Amino acid sequence: MSLAWIFLLLAGFFEICFTIALKFSQGFTRILPSIITVIFIVLSFFSVSQAMKSIPIGTAYAVWAGIGAAGTVVCGIIFFGDSYHIIRLISIFLIIIGIIGLKLAHVE
Repeated sequence: MSLAWIFLLLAGFFEICFTIALKFSQGFTRILPSIITVIFIVLSFFSVSQAMKSIPIGTAYAVWAGIGAAGTVVCGIIFFGDSYHIIRLISIFLIIIGIIGLKLAHVE
C-alpha cells in the first residue's frame, strides 16, 4: 500500500474522530471538544490533501467521505445507541464495497 493510501485511510479515521468530537462539542458550546474537533478537521484535511497528490481527486474524495460516513455510522451504533436496522447495516456494507472497488480500480 502506498503512502498516499495510508494518508487517505488516516484522513478517513480523522474524519470519524472530528465528527464524534463535534457531537461532544454540543454545537461548539463546549470548549475542549470544540478544540479537539478543529484539530481533527485540520489533520483530516491535511491527510486527504497529501493523498490527492497521487490519487485522483474523485477517488480520494469518495474514499475519504465513505470511510468517514461508514465509520461514523458504526461509531453511532456502538457508542451512542443509534439504530442498527438491517437497511442501515446493508448500506454501510455497500459503502465499504464501493471503497474497496475504488481502491482496486486505482492504477498507479
